[in-house]
Amino acid sequence: MSLSPQFGSIVPSQLQQTLANNYLTFDQGANDFAQQYLPEIYEQEVERYGNRTLSGFLRMVGAEMPMTSDQVIWSEQNRLHVAYDGCTVVATGANNAATVTPTAAGVSVVVSINDTVVLLDPASGAEAKGIVIATTPGLAGSFAVQPFANATFAAQGLAAAGVKVFVYGSAYQKGTSITAGGTLGAGSAPRVSITPDFTQFANSPLILRDQFVINGSDMAQIGWVEVATEDGQSGFLWYLKAESETRLRFEDYLEMSMVESELNVNALAAPGTAAAALPGSQGLFAAIRARGNVEVGFTAAAGLDDFDSILKNLDTQGAIEENMLFLQRQTSLDFDDMLASISGGFAGGTAFGLFENSEEMALNLGFSGFRRGSYDFYKTDWKYLNDASTRGGIVGVNSIEGVLVPAGTSTVYDQVLGTNIRRPFLHVRYRASQGDDRRMKSWLTGSAGGAFTSTLDAMEVNFLSERCLVTQAANNFVLFKGI
Repeated sequence: MSLSPQFGSIVPSQLQQTLANNYLTFDQGANDFAQQYLPEIYEQEVERYGNRTLSGFLRMVGAEMPMTSDQVIWSEQNRLHVAYDGCTVVATGANNAATVTPTAAGVSVVVSINDTVVLLDPASGAEAKGIVIATTPGLAGSFAVQPFANATFAAQGLAAAGVKVFVYGSAYQKGTSITAGGTLGAGSAPRVSITPDFTQFANSPLILRDQFVINGSDMAQIGWVEVATEDGQSGFLWYLKAESETRLRFEDYLEMSMVESELNVNALAAPGTAAAALPGSQGLFAAIRARGNVEVGFTAAAGLDDFDSILKNLDTQGAIEENMLFLQRQTSLDFDDMLASISGGFAGGTAFGLFENSEEMALNLGFSGFRRGSYDFYKTDWKYLNDASTRGGIVGVNSIEGVLVPAGTSTVYDQVLGTNIRRPFLHVRYRASQGDDRRMKSWLTGSAGGAFTSTLDAMEVNFLSERCLVTQAANNFVLFKGI
């Protein structure tokens, strides 16, 4: 048996007009009501879809803070240690030495004479070690390595290309200085000073707007069905419901935009056009696809193998010990099945450090915790991935089944404050200054409902926000996708 999500009867309209779905009828049921009989009418709406709002994700994982520019720019540290992928290894003929050349574009050689290195062939599994005896630093540079073994690197099983090389230390002779010590039978040279390198990222805010309009006459209409709003208001004025839902929908859009937004690459490719004025913004999903990790087809059927592969990848990145999992229902069940197949002590062994070691606090927020290796994970369902009007019910390659978000903060340099500050890995920046706070603006225009700004016989409720998402250290995030 298969189920299809039901979206409900939604009839959007630009105008306030008489629609059959806005009124009660007396001709439903086994017998038609005659007008002279008093029908039994419930005066309140039935909340068929429960709490329909979707926001809350960003409130759990991040923070909101102001910005004053058209762009937020941040720098992320690169790797500390010196390593090169995809190197060529060409024998020189002298003392079994070889010239090693990184082939990646824009890579600078910062290897020094007397550095000791490991050479790894990912294809064959061969490994060799040696010492650097000559170097040509800088872009398009290279360095010569003499093997420790009495054999060429080729004889030790290394291919001529696709070799990984990393520095693990250095070796000098007794009683020597850095500049006059000498290598194994070779000359000497000063060491190459390595300048810290950063990668810069940027994002631009979106301007989101919405409006609800009702004329003054309809504002005075009294209905006979009490309408209730998600924010607790109730009454017999239909426009209250529409106004409230517009606000709630807009608040959901604020979060959904931070998750779904994409950079407008077409605009960047066509400067001077009308579309170029809308550069777009990089949301959470786009940031993870571009700079993070994508796990395709996670399932409990693989046991711990799929999940352990994620942990091994996290080990190669920042190894942040506390992480939050926001999951679609099926993926959440897969995690439950995976944890149920192992001991209960394992599943409940988390320290709940993120919630001040309070399991009760975690449960109240909808999280359950578990530990694997040195990592703590806090798992919860994400309504946005389950709701039929958004990503719920989507299967296959288009489905997004969850995200792993590192908990805690990272250190960044604030140019305005002139000091290092802590920022959540995931946070929202909204435009604000002393003159205007654009985090969430709402105002009335027209000549009804308390507004007296124009001759328009209507009340216009306006909403506006300008914001963007900052996804720092996206290499520690994981996006779960379907197959």
